[in-house]
Amino acid sequence: MSTKQKDMGKKRGQQSRAAVEPDLDGLRIAALDVSTWPQFTALVERHNGIFGGCWCTFFGPDCPEKRQSYEGNRALKQRWVEEDATHAALVLDGEEAVGWAEFGPPEELPNLHHRKQYLAEQQQPPDFRVTCIFVDRRYRRRGVAELALRGAVELIAAAGGGVVEGYPHDLDGRRMSASFVYNGTRRMYERVGFVYDRPKGKGNCVMVREVAAAG
Repeated sequence: MSTKQKDMGKKRGQQSRAAVEPDLDGLRIAALDVSTWPQFTALVERHNGIFGGCWCTFFGPDCPEKRQSYEGNRALKQRWVEEDATHAALVLDGEEAVGWAEFGPPEELPNLHHRKQYLAEQQQPPDFRVTCIFVDRRYRRRGVAELALRGAVELIAAAGGGVVEGYPHDLDGRRMSASFVYNGTRRMYERVGFVYDRPKGKGNCVMVREVAAAG
């Protein structure tokens, strides 16, 4: 065996040991707010700010601070959290955040990919959107994204419910790197009770679910 092969095998072993096999029954959902901001921050920082330092601000309203810098986006996200102007269902393993599903009303999340097409084909705006689902790289392909989506649905029900849209990837049997599946897959949404509405852009779609208010 060559030295290169040995090094590659060593790296694979290190990755395997670093991966976490979560007990999904042991994970819990918490709302993103001032009390859980430190856990959210730690997760984002472990992944270099998410997508080039976005800090999960992309789908929010445009403003001077947005997209200027890593630290600027961090400060903007923190301000939105303190003002209760951004929402997400965090997946916690103990006290560590390992994923989230961002959700909110359209005025809170006005920016979408393929927005021109979406608006041209829209019949009426939803009450809530799910725009971004992110999972710690150690926990991917283990059901954490679906758990985050279910958590978002629960928090939306607690907030009064309504029509909820999501915009997942419609892979049609194709595989895609988990790093780029920023809003889950059509099949995952279907398992959570969403139904297909229409295509959106190349490879994405609009999924819809009516969520009853928690009673």
